[in-house]
Amino acid sequence: MPSSPEQPRASDRPERATGDRPLGLLVVVSGPSGAGKTTIAREVQDRLDGVFSISATTRPRSGQETDGRDYHFVTDEQFRAMIDRGEFLEYAEVFGRYGYGTPRRPVEEHLSAGCLVVLDIDVQGGLQIRNNRPDALLIFILPPSDEELLRRLRTRGRDDEEAVQRRFAEAKREIDLARSSGAYDAFVVNDELAEAIERTIDLVQRRRAGDEGGGR
Repeated sequence: MPSSPEQPRASDRPERATGDRPLGLLVVVSGPSGAGKTTIAREVQDRLDGVFSISATTRPRSGQETDGRDYHFVTDEQFRAMIDRGEFLEYAEVFGRYGYGTPRRPVEEHLSAGCLVVLDIDVQGGLQIRNNRPDALLIFILPPSDEELLRRLRTRGRDDEEAVQRRFAEAKREIDLARSSGAYDAFVVNDELAEAIERTIDLVQRRRAGDEGGGR
């Protein structure tokens, strides 16, 4: 896997701010397990005073999680009803067991208020966002190489080798899909975390300023 710099794609120009209203922007950060996307997404949110969208899920709540802060925990019936009513910007069933989705209303309310909204979601969700919000900025976080990705998956210590290999294969499929889909505005290689964070923040700031070259 080449450790190339972020690679731009042409995308719709975002609407500029009017009057005193700031420019709202939806930012999607995707990447395979071990690439560092969640850390980078959180840094974008914290340093640019963004809002982190809270997903809805049907999976059980753990003892350390709080409903409405970590996730919106819903039943299967509630999740299906939200799909039927078109209440998700994107949704998916993970491993055929639990549903995860991004509620549409709070995101659009924050954007209308001029906020920066950050989503940490997978490629399938990113493709749905591209269709539903073509004005969004989609950034994909890449590991510097296959070898480094495999090393990171192993050193997390969460899985046995068989599970690590499954995650590694899935990660490569995600990367291939992200590249071939044409949906992502930029690819940022996370070789050094601090540098990857700065590159990602720069992309967001340039797009939010209405810079048509914000993905370059």
